[in-house]
Amino acid sequence: MDHASEQISPTAYATGYFWYRHGLSHEAFATARGRRIDFAFELLARTARLFSGYSIEALMLARHKGIDAQLAKAIESGRVGQVIEIAAGLSPRGWSFMRRYGKRLRYLETDLPAMAETKDAMLEEASARSERHRVVVLDALADSGPHSLAAVAASLDPKVGTAIITEGLMNYLDADTARGVWERIAATLRGFPQGVYLSDLYFQERKVHPALAAFGALLGKFVKGRMHVHFETPADVSRTMKAAGFTRVRAIKTDAIAATREYAQTRGGDAVRVLEAWV
Repeated sequence: MDHASEQISPTAYATGYFWYRHGLSHEAFATARGRRIDFAFELLARTARLFSGYSIEALMLARHKGIDAQLAKAIESGRVGQVIEIAAGLSPRGWSFMRRYGKRLRYLETDLPAMAETKDAMLEEASARSERHRVVVLDALADSGPHSLAAVAASLDPKVGTAIITEGLMNYLDADTARGVWERIAATLRGFPQGVYLSDLYFQERKVHPALAAFGALLGKFVKGRMHVHFETPADVSRTMKAAGFTRVRAIKTDAIAATREYAQTRGGDAVRVLEAWV
């Protein structure tokens, strides 16, 4: 476990504690390391908000609860009964949705080996791991092989509607890499009677406040890479996702989702959209 933890991004631990601090997660996903890093991030986020008025906290809560709301709608309508969450990290979504829907749902959390091993142990500690809720290794950039998306999806029931989720992942990928991931997701979802992809997305802002730019640069240092914004307009979203193989695409504003309307009143909470793309 100690060896594995060295290979995990600090942001994974920080967000794991962030969800717990906001009452959304199980204590098993809240680590001492996460508490320390979350505390540092919170201080930086408060400073950024003081100078720019932009709330990173509102953005994160809006994206998480917005995706949850659209996933719940798809499950309750009977269109989805299986979920693959890519780069799940220490997200509480699998735990909370299995508590909520039980035998109506099958949930696969996926990540790279170190994170998958860590999350699997945490689910065991939370008494939440089961045949219907598992953590498996997945490399979202692989076109084939045992850890590719296609191979992981092959373990699910091909007769049941399926959702694939990415949260907080795509902005770490450059345009070409992101396009490849979207194409693999669309191709995988076409193997099920109904398929939906849910993610957070952002539009390129014309002018970014220096305090916010500094926060983004620091975050990039933590994850050893730069952040990428893939879209400028809703038309860009539709064009890009349809080219990747999706048929119905929406970029939903947070003020249009009941669960996130309160965050849409805050700068930051209004900056995120929920991407919903069906095949």
